[in-house]
Amino acid sequence: MQHSEQPEPPTEAGVVPETNEPSSKRQKISHDATVDQRDRKHGMAPIKPEYLISLEPQDVVDDDAAEGTVAAGDDATGKSDPRDSGGKKGKKKQKGQNHNRSFGSFEDSLRLCNSRMLSNEFSPKTCKFGERCNMCHDLRLYLAEGRRPDVETLNGKCPVFESYGRCPSGWKCRKAINQNSMIIRTRDLVSLMSHQPTLNGILHEKKVVLEKSEAYIKWLDRDSEITHKIYNRKQGTEDAPVDPNNLEELRAQFVDPPFKPSEKRKIYFGRETPVLAPLTTQGNLPFRRLCTDLGAQITYSEMAMGLPLIQGQKGEWALMKTHESELASPRYTPENGKVVEGYDNSKDLKWGAQISGNQAWVAMKAAEALTKFLPHLRVIDLNCGCPIDLVYQTGAGSGLLDTPNKLEKMVRGMNAVSGEVPITVKLRTGVRDGRPTAQRIIERLAFGNADFRERLGAPGTAAITLHGRSRQQRYTKKANWEYIAECAALIQSYKNKKHDLTDTAMEPDASTQANTSDDRMYFIGNGDCYSHVDYFDHIDNAKVDSVMIARGAMIKPWIFEEIEKGQYLDKSASERLTYVEKFVRYGLEAWGSDEIGLGHTRRFLLEWLSFTCRYIPIGLLEHLPPNLQDRPPKYRCRDDLETLLASTNYKDWIKITEMFLGPAHPNFTFQPKHKSNSYEIDAEG
Repeated sequence: MQHSEQPEPPTEAGVVPETNEPSSKRQKISHDATVDQRDRKHGMAPIKPEYLISLEPQDVVDDDAAEGTVAAGDDATGKSDPRDSGGKKGKKKQKGQNHNRSFGSFEDSLRLCNSRMLSNEFSPKTCKFGERCNMCHDLRLYLAEGRRPDVETLNGKCPVFESYGRCPSGWKCRKAINQNSMIIRTRDLVSLMSHQPTLNGILHEKKVVLEKSEAYIKWLDRDSEITHKIYNRKQGTEDAPVDPNNLEELRAQFVDPPFKPSEKRKIYFGRETPVLAPLTTQGNLPFRRLCTDLGAQITYSEMAMGLPLIQGQKGEWALMKTHESELASPRYTPENGKVVEGYDNSKDLKWGAQISGNQAWVAMKAAEALTKFLPHLRVIDLNCGCPIDLVYQTGAGSGLLDTPNKLEKMVRGMNAVSGEVPITVKLRTGVRDGRPTAQRIIERLAFGNADFRERLGAPGTAAITLHGRSRQQRYTKKANWEYIAECAALIQSYKNKKHDLTDTAMEPDASTQANTSDDRMYFIGNGDCYSHVDYFDHIDNAKVDSVMIARGAMIKPWIFEEIEKGQYLDKSASERLTYVEKFVRYGLEAWGSDEIGLGHTRRFLLEWLSFTCRYIPIGLLEHLPPNLQDRPPKYRCRDDLETLLASTNYKDWIKITEMFLGPAHPNFTFQPKHKSNSYEIDAEG
């Protein structure tokens, strides 16, 4: 593979001085010369020989020495971390799941009362708890002993104050409090976070009534009761073949739903709209903002659980907060034949919400609550792919793949109560290896149950995303893009199949359909997309409308920039560090610049760094394209900063956070999910 510029060979110390050339002159590799036919060792990243390090064991005395090499298959010391039980005989090592992990506590030693937090020192507000309040009311005592010293990083300035001219953390802000800032911060301090309604007790106290859902659930219960009664009486079991006499009796007793779905807003997925997947934990607001800056055209919230949403739990509603960058319109090509009739790009948005539920009534009420309280919402996506046990065992996530009747009811009900917001679904190929069920489910979502579609019409799914792995596979092995292509071809055939299934008299009502007058349903593929080559290959060969990117974006979020430019970008270590700084600034804006906000920002930054360390710079590879599943042998990088960013030692990740957030709280702890390079997102939506 011939590059436009060859990196200098490493010096004796294994370090190449960092280049100061502008980004326009950095190494850029075009799409036309990306594939090298030389033999590649399966699962091993093809590192250039001059960057390889011999595999002789090396004793590492301190954590600074961990920056000298980048290892695969072990941590900085080569010893097992006792926290992952790797060295205890007889105890099974935890891997592949999101296990409960403690990050310690990070708050002030003296908790300042909220009545003082945003008040002038000499005219404080009255505390509503009076003498019963157990928080600190002495501002001078709090500043002297109750909080840690000011953080001087980021030029000693509060990113929130720099962006908005005010800081909601008030006196708790740990960014360089002085006399001038004390005066400024006492002026009209208000919360900068987007307003979320108080929804506690929707279910039990009926403070908020979801009228559409209540009416539709009553109709659905009655219809299900009649169906079960007829089938059980005449055939003795629900699984027996359908008797035509039963269908006639069902038609006779059928009552129309209380209302029909509203006309849906038209949406668009295309070649120019790469999608950032909904990611549990890491799909937070700061990371989504960073990906949006780098070219992501569609984003989703982290997966929110349906029942806590309708109960009004603040933690779940906090996942629904967005930034104005996500409320812009995505790119689109008006001349593209796939643009739907009536699509208005100015009314389209980038951001959608993803929810999970195990019962139809939960999904319906959650969908209505979201559309009622979130005015800026592109779509509501139903998660049918989450593989973790906590979700699967309740019947939600990938548990819905084995219950197509329930899944159809959920989508049909959500479509009925969601107003103009379209409903989309994310699937896996199936629950078990070798037993794919996605084709059967896709047909059900496109047309509905074959026995009842003429009564109810189609469920109304606007788009389907298919992750090319089963629930059993989780994130191991390669995604099955051949199967995704088969499903894409199946969807392409639905328009013709629809004409065979219906005639003029039986034409389904347009309001029950997905997204267009010709019933077009978008189809998005997901799995192992790690470069613009992968992205365009999937669109051209698998015939999907767009590709959803998950781990590829977590390892290198500039993959969206590569897709837009159609070329590889060899990002320098200093550029990658600026993305870390951006994340920190966005994190402090989202979670606050007080002690707790810094702790949350540090925690989620560490989670992200556990993925970015897997990035292998393009200039170090012998040939392309890179593979998401490849792991490198032991190698050295081109400069010290690049080596630090590639370290798999979590102590080095903490060092990186301290560049922007200062020293961690004494009680803060970080436990990596696994040892070394085995990090995975466990609950990708």
